[in-house]
Amino acid sequence: MLITPRPCSVQSLCVAGALVTTLALAMPLPGMAHDVPATVTALVYVKPEGQRLRLLVRVPLEAMRDIQWPVRGPGYLEIARAEPLIRDAARLWLAGYIELYEGAVRVGDPQIVAARVSLPSDRSFERYERALALALAPPLAVATELIWQQAMMDVLFEYPIASDQSRLSIKPSLAHLGLRTTTVLRFLPPGRPERVFQYPGNPGLVRLDPRWHQAALRFVRLGFSHILAGIDHLLFVVCLVIPFRRVRPLIAIVTSFTVAHSITLIGSALGLVPGALWFPPLVEALIALSIVYMAFENILGAKLERRWLVAFGFGLVHGFGFSFALKESLQFAGTHLTSALLTFNLGVELGQLVILGLAIPVLSALFRHVVAERLGTILLSALVAHTAWHWMTERASTLRQYQFRWPSLDLALVVGVMRGLMAVLILAGVVWLLYGVVRRVLGAPPRPGLDRAPPFS
Repeated sequence: MLITPRPCSVQSLCVAGALVTTLALAMPLPGMAHDVPATVTALVYVKPEGQRLRLLVRVPLEAMRDIQWPVRGPGYLEIARAEPLIRDAARLWLAGYIELYEGAVRVGDPQIVAARVSLPSDRSFERYERALALALAPPLAVATELIWQQAMMDVLFEYPIASDQSRLSIKPSLAHLGLRTTTVLRFLPPGRPERVFQYPGNPGLVRLDPRWHQAALRFVRLGFSHILAGIDHLLFVVCLVIPFRRVRPLIAIVTSFTVAHSITLIGSALGLVPGALWFPPLVEALIALSIVYMAFENILGAKLERRWLVAFGFGLVHGFGFSFALKESLQFAGTHLTSALLTFNLGVELGQLVILGLAIPVLSALFRHVVAERLGTILLSALVAHTAWHWMTERASTLRQYQFRWPSLDLALVVGVMRGLMAVLILAGVVWLLYGVVRRVLGAPPRPGLDRAPPFS
């Protein structure tokens, strides 16, 4: 009996096609790339020896994507078959992302001396000698049961250099290894102490032993970019100058703010601040509060004889904020910590001058051609206060998540109190000196209508 097939309907074809497509997408492809790891920690040793430089790197094997690692059973890495792929992974994912410079000249491409898989429990990278011995050791036993996502990859690179006394720089760009990549880099110069760097993402060019002018230039740029990128610091400086745009009042106010944040910035760099976890969020909340206060003072009528003193008080708070940005970057200063500290502060001041140079003519033109000065001051200050109020509430809610504990009554507390009292005496002396400077700068008592904003009416 001959059975004639019935013609398929368009609906049946669509259903069949959708089913085939779903099954095809669900099946793993042989060349499918692995997911990007969420967090990656790269351990790096830099060791110049004579006319060669050794670079030891340890990274998670799962960060080596687009490579199909041979596995067996529940996902155990096949050590013997994986060994040839490790060098390819090191060349593809590491060698091309690390640039080495001797002076101003880039060193040639590295040679991969050794590459191997290591156990995640191995602690050889705690010391350079042990890490080097492990990298040069025979591979793991073939029968080792190691889940491939848990494996570590150790690679030894060698670069040709003219001398181990040269000024060396490195530009490691390993951020592509994960969504959040942290690198711990240890530089071991001959005859000098080890220097440790720890940074997230790509730090740019890192001078392993910078000269003072190189460190100074880096930190001037850092301070300049920090204040221009910090919107809260920008708004505070603008709030300072909205009601006072004449030279003499500005000199008094800006000098007071500068001296104050320089004091706390230096004190923070010297470790004279609380190390508790709640301190940074407290400072951030106080910075937002300072903007709210200054904005409301502009609305109600700012007085010059009080503005410079308020600027000094809040400048102490903003100095702590600057120190948080500086603290993470001091590792790049080498032995020039004092130069880095002073030049970072210089960069902050240059940034402030740029802000003032832009804000003063813009405000003057706005009040001359668009809106009356008093009304414009109120509107701008109200807008700034609204923004800063939201920051303050958000940061206060973050601060409430931290638990404050009273310090125990011991000798350390007594020493801390004595240091605090000394700091208070120093601040009192600075305020007294500033008071004399302000009086000399102004030359005469402030005159209504010139050196103070008119009262609210």
